[in-house]
Amino acid sequence: MPSLDDLKKRIKSVKSTQKITKAMKMVAAAKLRKAQENAEKGRPYSQKMQNIILNLTKSINDINNAPKLLVGTGEDKIHLCVVLTADRGLCGGFNTNICKLAKINFKKILKEGKKLKIITVGSKGLDQIKREYGKYIVKKFSFKEKKQISFDEAEIIGNEIIKLFNDKEFDKCILFYNNFKNVITQIPQAQQIIPAESKIEENKEENFLSYEFEPDEDEILEDLLPKNISTQVFKAFLENAASEQGSRMTAMDNATRNAGELVDKLTINYNRSRQASITKELIEIISGAESL
Repeated sequence: MPSLDDLKKRIKSVKSTQKITKAMKMVAAAKLRKAQENAEKGRPYSQKMQNIILNLTKSINDINNAPKLLVGTGEDKIHLCVVLTADRGLCGGFNTNICKLAKINFKKILKEGKKLKIITVGSKGLDQIKREYGKYIVKKFSFKEKKQISFDEAEIIGNEIIKLFNDKEFDKCILFYNNFKNVITQIPQAQQIIPAESKIEENKEENFLSYEFEPDEDEILEDLLPKNISTQVFKAFLENAASEQGSRMTAMDNATRNAGELVDKLTINYNRSRQASITKELIEIISGAESL
């Protein structure tokens, strides 16, 4: 059984941890407001760009001469999976959930006899993926030194994806990230960005309108498609940023509550041990006095 001094030190240690987790929860809550606002503002832009590209696609007469970024290579042999995770931990299951979904897709791709290539963005994802799928990783990125991810970082990833595609290194590209729903819920997503998905956002009448384009559709797509890749990556970054802070806030709240419960239990043990010690000393004094 631990001594009174040991219990006292343990209680002090847990209380210090509780103060840290409480502070981290408050910091995450403050960052979450801004990150959530950015994610919500970014969604309409990325969705609208996707919808314009798909509207443009309908106007293309010759699919064979359409941009490859839009229609793909026509094959389905090599898959490039871009896994976006955080560079920092202590955020619950945020990184694990993304990697879990990615690994399910990795197994499916390999089981179907297709070739797998992986780009990791974020050190936490790299740590989890390299153990089992390290030989498939072709590029790894980390923006740990950046306090806030901007479109410049998304463009770096987008340009790398386009470069690999132009070099005929893959046929399909899929992004893995967490879609922010609320503080409690972040949903892992697998979004295909090359070739462009053929689904238009529903329940928006304007998406089905006919447009007249100047210059012609092919020229617009040549310029718009590379920008769309970076835009979709940036959207994933924004969703991840909000999801990370939401998950961290929840994790730190749980940690603070657990620390409080542990302090209560240790305090009860300390009081019981102290009472037992006092009782023992009283018995010894009374026994000594009676013997005299």
